[in-house]
Amino acid sequence: MTRIALSIEAVSRVFPAVRGGMPVRALEPTTLSVAQNDFITILGPSGCGKSTLLRIVAGLDRPSTGRVLLDGRAITGPGADRGVMFQDYALFPWQSVQENVGFGLRHGTPGKGMSAEQQEARVREHVKLVGLEGSESKYPHQLSGGMRQRVALARLLANGPDILLMDEPLGALDAQTRLILQVELLRIWSSTGTGSQHKTAVFITHDIEEAVFLADRVVVMSRHPGRIRAVLTIGLPRPRDDAIRADPRFGHLAEEIWSLIRDEAYQAIA
Repeated sequence: MTRIALSIEAVSRVFPAVRGGMPVRALEPTTLSVAQNDFITILGPSGCGKSTLLRIVAGLDRPSTGRVLLDGRAITGPGADRGVMFQDYALFPWQSVQENVGFGLRHGTPGKGMSAEQQEARVREHVKLVGLEGSESKYPHQLSGGMRQRVALARLLANGPDILLMDEPLGALDAQTRLILQVELLRIWSSTGTGSQHKTAVFITHDIEEAVFLADRVVVMSRHPGRIRAVLTIGLPRPRDDAIRADPRFGHLAEEIWSLIRDEAYQAIA
């Protein structure tokens, strides 16, 4: 029987009126279950509430109605059981790669009970996992955008969260680096467990092909206010590499998703 890791139950978000305006309903009551070990992507046009939903799951915002359960426990705020990764890297510019990766272990809950040697060993393990061996002493300004995002990913994983929450982490990269890191992200995610046992992941994106390439399921959202329009199961085999993009099923899935959001995507930029 599949175990549910994350339950989003009738969650909505209404932002209060500002300067005499009207309240903004960013998210309609939304219900979604995420199975343990699943990698789901949430996709939709700008203003569909996908980042708002992720922030609520992360405990960085509170829902106006409904609740979120992680392994049956209600989420009431941020916690070490959830690791969050954003588009802007959020690295400390005055700290080296090694220091950035180990920050949560030195100063947060994840490192409690660990000796300095154990923390150092975990940092080395995750620096190696993301392919940054030899760059441990470099600072963020000495790294490319892709390398900075690898540091952010290594820091996320080193903290050992139960669920990975990623809000467009590849969105600021150039097209070629983005394609490379999509493959690398799946490789790294596959290394978080054995067999089919991986970290549960929720990944926000605007990119349709990225959503299909990464996910077990794609959650398609509509805007004004945000709501789930469809949930598509991606039946493509794992492990995946660039060759899967040439599979006719990949193209059909991308076309189906585009047909769902095309009109709203045009409206969003009108």
